[in-house]
Amino acid sequence: MSIDRTTVARVAHLARIAVTEDELDPLAHDLSAILGWVEQLQEVNVDAVEPMTSVTPMALAMREDVVTDGDIQADVLANAPDAREGFFTVPKVVE
Repeated sequence: MSIDRTTVARVAHLARIAVTEDELDPLAHDLSAILGWVEQLQEVNVDAVEPMTSVTPMALAMREDVVTDGDIQADVLANAPDAREGFFTVPKVVE
């Protein structure tokens, strides 16, 4: 896939990147080369490859799902400037 100066200028504008006229041709060439490399990757047969999250096999450490610090509602609400009936109270912003 080939990218031209107009496309580079449009992408730079959308990304809010300042690109001078002198930089458009080299950027067009570089972006075309990158897209060509991506097209080459699409030719690789990955049918027998399992999806993975890392190149090294590792498992996440598991722990018990237990509550370790609950039952402190009064302590938490003590920091609130306005609390009513066990909840934070905030000013109304929508009429």
